[in-house]
Amino acid sequence: MGSVRTRVIAAGLVLAAAGGVAAWQLLPLDASGHGTIRVGTTDAVSALDPAGAYDAGSWALYSNVFQSLLTIKPGADTPVPDAASSCAFVGQKLTTYRCELRPDLTFSSGRQVTAEDVKFSFDRIKQINSDQGPAPLFNTLESVKAEGRAVTFNLTAPDATFPFKIATGAASIVDKEQYPAKALRQDGKADGSGPFTLTGYKARSTAELKPNPAYKGQAKPARSAVTVRYFKDSAQLDQAWRDHQIEVAHRDMPPAVLAGLNPGLKDTRYQASGGTETRHVVFNVRPGSAVQKPAVRQAMAAALDRSKIATDVYKGTVTPLYSLVPAGIAGHSTPFFDTYPSPSGAVARKLLTDAGIPTPVSLTLGVNVRGANVAEAEEIKRQLESTGLFQLQIKPVDAWEDFQKAYAAGQFDAYTIGWIADFPDADNFLAPLVGKDSSMNNGFSDKAVEDLITRTQSFQARGEASNDFHELQRVVSQQIPLLPIWQKKDYVLSREAVTGLQYLSDGTGVWRLWELNWL
Repeated sequence: MGSVRTRVIAAGLVLAAAGGVAAWQLLPLDASGHGTIRVGTTDAVSALDPAGAYDAGSWALYSNVFQSLLTIKPGADTPVPDAASSCAFVGQKLTTYRCELRPDLTFSSGRQVTAEDVKFSFDRIKQINSDQGPAPLFNTLESVKAEGRAVTFNLTAPDATFPFKIATGAASIVDKEQYPAKALRQDGKADGSGPFTLTGYKARSTAELKPNPAYKGQAKPARSAVTVRYFKDSAQLDQAWRDHQIEVAHRDMPPAVLAGLNPGLKDTRYQASGGTETRHVVFNVRPGSAVQKPAVRQAMAAALDRSKIATDVYKGTVTPLYSLVPAGIAGHSTPFFDTYPSPSGAVARKLLTDAGIPTPVSLTLGVNVRGANVAEAEEIKRQLESTGLFQLQIKPVDAWEDFQKAYAAGQFDAYTIGWIADFPDADNFLAPLVGKDSSMNNGFSDKAVEDLITRTQSFQARGEASNDFHELQRVVSQQIPLLPIWQKKDYVLSREAVTGLQYLSDGTGVWRLWELNWL
């Protein structure tokens, strides 16, 4: 999920400082008798319709408004039932998967959730096939059958990761009477059966969430209303935090703020957990792109100094990454370090000279204006241009949805993007990023990569796929359709009067706003 999304579950570090005012006591009261909890983020919602989004901000909201058949509990690494009462593969071939729907589930409209709604939700994702949607995640899904409360998924190939996929925001169940079958819903509303109902939404501004008393599922009942406030950049988020305009801050405070977190901060609790959010330079390999030839991409990989980006731009809050699969996830290796152990302009020059590519190579670098993205892009530009081999033009784009459309249309030679995996398996750092028709929309396709992806998905005992994951990453490190830069932990800040921050996020894309409450 473009910054879209696995994680290592680590014991969260929750630190609190003494003192501070219980600011919630001064806020307007909601129906429960407490003030609404205000949560700030720089993530953006690109679409309220689950068929039209594959990004962290959208899926975070879906976690609260919709249900999936399965979900992942805090601290767990395997899916458990949510809208389903049970799910399992049928037989040993891993090509048929069946779920039984819970009885008495209702949408926010009051209509009962049926197996036909589940089938409809998956069918329309494939039918609409949005450029920014989650269809690539269901590349092995051939058909869905609904009968009574049973839903049966028929797959084109063995896919041991399928249970994880239907535990994501991509598998959000929508009301077939409220959503068109062949087009995205455009009325600014959302009807689900999740822990909250969406009572108000203003794009790039706010989402108003009210606890859903009819919710039945894996999550605990939501106890407080929540207002999510969306900020353009980290500086605005930080200002809102310092001005006490929000009680919770998540993704992303400025690197200097994160680096300065300590137990002595007034009225502040924080948690650093996970550690598997990754970031990449993605290359447009379509004909006509300045980086179409592998030697150009290889030269950029040879010249990039990840450690300097981590130190100078992110103040040590990220770790250099030399693999598509981050450290801590089974299948991790370091093929980019093995090939390019230290930044070298001389190696980059030889790669370009041997390929007969004239220098300097001029290219455009797209960047979404949020967090430290622009500063990161400027450091990449400085490093590559200092070799005398490249000339970069940075193209900043304000709105996340506009940025998605621009890179999908091939408007940049390269662009930077973050990735929060959808589920805790190496497959989700590979198949959605370098597989055929990937969510990166960069034109990359390779038969050896496809064959290895298919093979890794066939192992139900996931450890048996480790060697193939290593080989897959080695092949990608030669082609370089994207270049890993760093991985980082997930930081959440809250006021002392708010509880539940340790459960809010763990790097899976599940945003557990229902865990937040007042002391």
